[in-house]
Amino acid sequence: VQLQASGGGLVQAGGSLRLSCIASGFSDSGLTFSDYAVGWFRQAPGKDREFVASLNWQGRNPYYKDSVKGRFTISRDNAKNTVYLQMDGLKPDDTAVYYCAIAARPYESSAVRSGIIGSWGQGTQVTVSS
Repeated sequence: VQLQASGGGLVQAGGSLRLSCIASGFSDSGLTFSDYAVGWFRQAPGKDREFVASLNWQGRNPYYKDSVKGRFTISRDNAKNTVYLQMDGLKPDDTAVYYCAIAARPYESSAVRSGIIGSWGQGTQVTVSS
């Protein structure tokens, strides 16, 4: 499975960005994008990659890092094989490369936030100026 992320950029504090990630390359097993949990991680300079948000295969049970709750919203469109991250009220501490991810196994709601990742996107830079 390949993931292609987009939507990053430079924004002032308090601004908004919407990240998108399109998945492709599912095998002939009969499993599709709609069978897997998805999510977003980020990595700031000099820091480890950290979990940001995840959503199960049904588009339910969103789960967020505490510092982004109430500001970020994860969603998915299974018809378009796409996961989104709407980021509002951005802060300089949100500056990082953002990576989308898809679970390694289907039908596991906690797989992404547990780090059980099948594929990663290439990353998109988000820079928030003060």
